[in-house]
Amino acid sequence: MPVHWLLRLAHWVRHPPSPGRMKLILAVIAACILLGAIEWLWGWPEALTVERTGRLPVLR
Repeated sequence: MPVHWLLRLAHWVRHPPSPGRMKLILAVIAACILLGAIEWLWGWPEALTVERTGRLPVLR
């Protein structure tokens, strides 16, 4: 874990965020987990897949 993250966590322990900010953080984390679970269960929709036009060379 980078030192910068540890310093940020220490700052959060000393000065905790407001309840409104904590709700926002938890809502964002929950939304990310929900989207990840939906994508894992049903896969990526075909309508959102980008199709190649064939103009650019394929990098491998």
